[in-house]
Amino acid sequence: MFMISNFLLALAKLIDFVLGAYMWIIVGRAIISWVNPDPYNPIVRFLYEVTEPVLSRIRRVIPAFIGGMDLSPMILILAIIFLQSFLVPTLKQLAVTMG
Repeated sequence: MFMISNFLLALAKLIDFVLGAYMWIIVGRAIISWVNPDPYNPIVRFLYEVTEPVLSRIRRVIPAFIGGMDLSPMILILAIIFLQSFLVPTLKQLAVTMG
């Protein structure tokens, strides 16, 4: 049973790390959207390719507000914070109760 407990702890840490890294990628994309970036720059292309599939789904559900302001990165960051605050501690608590 301790193997499953250790697996869940490791999974919780991995999910927390991946969500945190993805949040910083979204922040980077939001920052470069304020300037006119070179679309052929590899970093810009990476940021757009990694974030656009998720952000486009959010944009379909929630359209742009007054002034054309895109709030999809903020909504995605809030969703990531929710997952980090709910899913990760739940997995850790489940692992502790199993061990």
